[in-house]
Amino acid sequence: MKLTHDIYLEQQQKLLMTPELRQAIAMLQMSTLELGEYIQKELEENPFLEEREEGSLEGETTTKETNEIEENKTEDWLESYYERDNDLSVSDREDKSFDNYISKTPSLYEHLQFQLRMLVTGDLNLEIGNYIIGNIDANGYLTVDLEEVAGATGTDIDQVQAVLQTIQAFHPHGVGARDLAECLLIQLEHNGKEDPVAIAIIEEHLQDLARGRLNKIAQDLDISVQEAQEVCDFIRTLDPKPGLQYSSGDEIKYIVADIIVEKVDGEYIVLVNDSNYPRLIISRMYENMLRRPESLSPEVRKYLEDKMNSAVWLIKSIEQRRMTLYKVARCIVDIQKDFLDNGIKYIKPLNLKQVADIIEVHESTVSRATSNKYIQTPQGLFELKFFFSSGVSSYANSNEKVSSKSIKKQIQEIIEKEDNSNPWSDQQLVEMLKENGIRISRRTVAKYRQELGIPSTVTRKRY
Repeated sequence: MKLTHDIYLEQQQKLLMTPELRQAIAMLQMSTLELGEYIQKELEENPFLEEREEGSLEGETTTKETNEIEENKTEDWLESYYERDNDLSVSDREDKSFDNYISKTPSLYEHLQFQLRMLVTGDLNLEIGNYIIGNIDANGYLTVDLEEVAGATGTDIDQVQAVLQTIQAFHPHGVGARDLAECLLIQLEHNGKEDPVAIAIIEEHLQDLARGRLNKIAQDLDISVQEAQEVCDFIRTLDPKPGLQYSSGDEIKYIVADIIVEKVDGEYIVLVNDSNYPRLIISRMYENMLRRPESLSPEVRKYLEDKMNSAVWLIKSIEQRRMTLYKVARCIVDIQKDFLDNGIKYIKPLNLKQVADIIEVHESTVSRATSNKYIQTPQGLFELKFFFSSGVSSYANSNEKVSSKSIKKQIQEIIEKEDNSNPWSDQQLVEMLKENGIRISRRTVAKYRQELGIPSTVTRKRY
């Protein structure tokens, strides 16, 4: 076979991801707080950007003026962005009184170190204590054995054990334990309830307790089933992960709603919460510099033109993000009106494609717009993605579907009203849901029940 080399031309169409497009996509995914931080960074780096003072339009650049510089590269949206009374945002409305931050809380490590310095004396004991605390995980458990502590600190096991017992008396109770049983026993001791039955269940029957095998516990310990249940109920009130009562030491932030929904005269209005980031305008001073190109070197003019383009694109991207969020939220509110009026039982099945088709954008745009976003409604604060759920066919109407969230709520309400001495089985729940017009399998009921954190029939049974 003869090999040949040819040169030929071929036309291809490709979608190129420009830096500006990447910026717009990234901004769409940002939460309100993240966007505020990003805009603040751009304000510091781009001299063409200025923060608009509330209630003042004087000195702002209009679209017509900008177009003269940019040779018609921008659009009429800029002027309306500057001059209109923004009905879709809450930046000029009354502050919703969101506290963005709360004070820093001590970490578990800091809390234990404070108690160590207060209650332990002697350099060697402090060294041992520091080593132990440094090896306590976020749940409050000691992750190294005593031999390692003794070897690292050059002391004997007895002294390490003595310091560990002191730390196990620290708050939160149960900290410094080496396993779950020891953690629960420490809490029993500090609560002053060292009941022999409770101790026996913790030491010998934790697996039986977890699986609700009360009859086996009662038989092995020679007690009544009722007594076994009472003691097991008390043990369940103890904290298996006491360390989680404390933060990691990082600053904790409140969630700030990106969308606010209010009911006015019987109708729901949707507001984009842009009160947490500044409104931007083009700097008059730097704009005027570009109007006198003869006074600028080619390098300076190129720099200023690039910054001007970047500033205009940023403002446009912010506006585009705001409009996309509004359209997505408006669509969700219109579809989920029954939920907003009556609660979770009335939420409807919904997917990203449905919203995308209605507002005529790509499904990925809806996904990005709902990512890391929260919406404040009369029913409470929710992630935007909360409103998307699968549907189950209605038994009464095969063309109608019921949201999985609605079904979970019905399961929860049924179980809350059951007779504790004779709780409903999953199959009985299937039959009751069928009476309500919902066709669902026993396996799906069990799955939903577990997702709700509701234990099995055996565990729920009261004696």
